[in-house]
Amino acid sequence: MANLTVCVFSFNRGRYLRNCVESIQRCIPNANIVIFDDHSDDPETLEYLRIVESSCQVVTPGKVGSIKHGGLYHNMNAALEGFKERPLMCFLQDDTQVVRLVSTTELDEMESLFDHNPTLGFVHPCFIRGIDLKKRPVIPLMGPTPDFFYRKDSGQSAGIHYSDLVVFKPGRLVETGWSFQQSEPENDKQAKLMFDMMAYMWLPFAMWLPEVPAYRGKKKTLGLRLAERKKKVGFYPFKIITLDELVLNKKKAPTRLPVAEDFLECSPFSPAAPWTYNPLTGLNFLKHLNDFEVASRRWFRR
Repeated sequence: MANLTVCVFSFNRGRYLRNCVESIQRCIPNANIVIFDDHSDDPETLEYLRIVESSCQVVTPGKVGSIKHGGLYHNMNAALEGFKERPLMCFLQDDTQVVRLVSTTELDEMESLFDHNPTLGFVHPCFIRGIDLKKRPVIPLMGPTPDFFYRKDSGQSAGIHYSDLVVFKPGRLVETGWSFQQSEPENDKQAKLMFDMMAYMWLPFAMWLPEVPAYRGKKKTLGLRLAERKKKVGFYPFKIITLDELVLNKKKAPTRLPVAEDFLECSPFSPAAPWTYNPLTGLNFLKHLNDFEVASRRWFRR
């Protein structure tokens, strides 16, 4: 029986972290859950971390340098090093959720997928974001088995060989000398050199929550705060579905891609589609304002 270790990377979003962890506990009840918290300091998150220590392992890594994504990739490397003996590992973040029940049979089949494909580095467990289709089409290619597909490279910087949300065999990464770099594009380039294309699931089990608040460098700029207000960011958790429901929906249109907006529903209601996952998406003026403030902070720190 495959043993899945789920690492959740967290910072200052206690409500979202609770939702993520509880979705794992509900949908993958035998999973080992490890929370890597990047030195959260808000009371809600700290209180939840104290509560959840009784059922999950909580890791607070050492202080890391100030980079765009905080300590995310440093923490990923810490997770890989600390749990490299585990048979199967999944990386999620506090603003994501497991959306359906995942059986032990599915986990066994996924472990077998890796065993029978020694050059496979990563499996992507999430639905496709509808907003991404506005930028470029997602063209599926024949995958390693009928349950998976590869994504044709249409020039995007990431998502062909790597994503920050993945399932993988940690021992395989260690054997190849893998070390997480400081951005998705850098990791995608590295994965292209080491592994085959990333496998996408036709029946995914996880997804980013839409319209969530965001942090850049752990501080909100004025542009970001205004964007969050305009987008009405909030807490929009997904309703849990079963694999049977997902299969039934897929049978209605077998060639339809697993786009989140087509298969998932939020509670108590779903935001307007296409969902966005960064408050600055589509708000060019506020994005420029945010970028100006970030650049100004760097200049004044000199």
